[in-house]
Amino acid sequence: MSSNLADLYQKVILDNGLRIITIPMPHTRSVSLAFFLAIGSRYEEATLGGISHFIEHMLFKGTEKRPTAKEVSEAIEGIGGVFNASTGREMTMYWAKVPQGHLELGLDVLGDMLLHSKFEEGELEKERRVIIEEINQTLDTPDDWVGLLITQLQWPDHPLGRDIAGTRETISAVSRENMLGYLGRHYHPRNLVVSVAGNMEQSRVQEQLAQAFGGWGTKEKVGFLPAQPNRSGPRTKVGHKETEQAHLALSLESLPRLHPDRFVLRLLNALLGEGMSSRLFLEVREKRGLAYSVHSYIEQLADSGALGIYAGVDPERLEPALQAVLGELDRLRQEGVPGAEFEKTREFVKGRLMLQMEDSLSVASWHGRQEILDDQILSVDEVLARLDAVTAQDVQKLAQNLFQTPALNLAVVGPFPAQKEERLRGLLQLP
Repeated sequence: MSSNLADLYQKVILDNGLRIITIPMPHTRSVSLAFFLAIGSRYEEATLGGISHFIEHMLFKGTEKRPTAKEVSEAIEGIGGVFNASTGREMTMYWAKVPQGHLELGLDVLGDMLLHSKFEEGELEKERRVIIEEINQTLDTPDDWVGLLITQLQWPDHPLGRDIAGTRETISAVSRENMLGYLGRHYHPRNLVVSVAGNMEQSRVQEQLAQAFGGWGTKEKVGFLPAQPNRSGPRTKVGHKETEQAHLALSLESLPRLHPDRFVLRLLNALLGEGMSSRLFLEVREKRGLAYSVHSYIEQLADSGALGIYAGVDPERLEPALQAVLGELDRLRQEGVPGAEFEKTREFVKGRLMLQMEDSLSVASWHGRQEILDDQILSVDEVLARLDAVTAQDVQKLAQNLFQTPALNLAVVGPFPAQKEERLRGLLQLP
């Protein structure tokens, strides 16, 4: 999709505060609609951990108009559409992608789920068991479990450090009354953005949404507990599991979502561990043969952020793998990035972004996610220009700022005793 087309988006705000964003893509044969709510696990009390995710599941279990989960799913799948939802730390998203001409049905189904889900006790008890099995699966899956451990180290004793799905104890205790109360506090127009992209008539979509949601009463937004800086490490945690691989997760404090250097961070992360030509892939896998899977990632929140690295390695070679990873962090601090490598990385990031914009769901998500989380929308062209403005010197300067020993956290899952933590903490050093 050309960025000129993306610039044609329209934003309408209803009297109750609900924001509607429409992006025309007349060349497509699909329409995607996404409902974004500014609610997630960081808004939860400890005793209600996982309730945002639990509610997300329950919205698929039946409404007054479509009493069963089967009827809800058949409404979308019966026209060849797809729909799903996801819960994060700061946002919950419900979405559907339907063939051209079926947008009205898609809007009706998602709106019905949002406003008229029944939360029947029988369905709630079944879904409670399903989510507990989802939690059990995470704890049984080493690369998922190490992700939970590193999150706990990154944000200790804070809602951001909890599993989005909750715990077996909190999910077992959540009641229907808890859910309806939480829904009433957080599911309201001022906390909602609806983004629609594809082959549709913008004014017609705006009319339909105004008719469906215009009478919905609104409330004030609820805040969350601020995150604290995390540079008092290094911290380590070992989860014992008799596995064939050691699962290594390293993280450090990074930048919040709207930090001025966020575009520098995007290139730094790509250079470090995105794709098969990244430094971690070439050094840890291709050169040293220490891992099959190795990559880096960034997580950016309103007031905090993390840069993480994951690798699955032979337990006997855990320490060499850790030293190789730390070596790549130090190299980014000590040495300037060669021009050709830097330009290759920049084109990689820009190219992936432009390819992403060919899909109507990605376009709806691009606009809606920015609006709900940032209260602003940058066009693709604006982001490309910001990326073009980053220099190799900017990347090295950011690496020097971020990559410091007190900011390091390391979680490992594998066939190790708890005493391994002290040994690893001693290795977790940058010069």
